[in-house]
Amino acid sequence: MVLYNVTINIDRDREEEFIAWMKQEYLSRVMQTGLFYEKRFFRLLQEDNGNGINFSAQFLAENLEDLEFFQERYAEVLSEILKEKFGSQFVSFRSVLESVD
Repeated sequence: MVLYNVTINIDRDREEEFIAWMKQEYLSRVMQTGLFYEKRFFRLLQEDNGNGINFSAQFLAENLEDLEFFQERYAEVLSEILKEKFGSQFVSFRSVLESVD
């Protein structure tokens, strides 16, 4: 199992719009690729002393090959959609984790 995590810091004044958009658009688009079997969406509770609010969108894939295919085929397009919607009012980073069960 591989976890693909997208952490996003969004300006506080766009929080409600961001949550609605993530639930209605972004998370669904990622899942429609068929490369992930589960999604999770969290608000981080600890503050980083910045002006924004942090969120984590997590997607579980069966294997690294599925994730790599997603990154090659879909990740950039989805990132551009996020940029078009929220412009300079967010920052994000991605991480990949592997289960060690």
